[in-house]
Amino acid sequence: MDITFDLARALTEKALGLAGEKQANIAVAVVDAHGELVSFARMDGVAFHAAVLAQNKAYTSARDRQPTANLAAWAQETGKDMGYWSDARFTGIQGGVPIYLDDQVVGALGISGMSEQDDATLAQTAIDACV
Repeated sequence: MDITFDLARALTEKALGLAGEKQANIAVAVVDAHGELVSFARMDGVAFHAAVLAQNKAYTSARDRQPTANLAAWAQETGKDMGYWSDARFTGIQGGVPIYLDDQVVGALGISGMSEQDDATLAQTAIDACV
């Protein structure tokens, strides 16, 4: 089961709206359960690298089936670096959160443009509002 375009678009719009309320500029990416891009937006004024980071955060979270923050914590605890996964797109930067429907990961949401913690919080808030 994969995320629908309608849900991906709703998550994108919700994230953009939440960022606007905070007067923050973000990039937002929604991917399917395999990490393939379904919806993406980059607000005016957001750093250019945020676009790539948002997509990589979503990709990592979907592929690993957990928030990207967990991956960073595991790498620190074990002393392994991100190269362990042999996937250059994997990141441990907070802001990637899986999307669950009926206890299955159907995709992930990646946010970039604020602090790591704020990115992760906004992503979870958008998911909670839409799912």
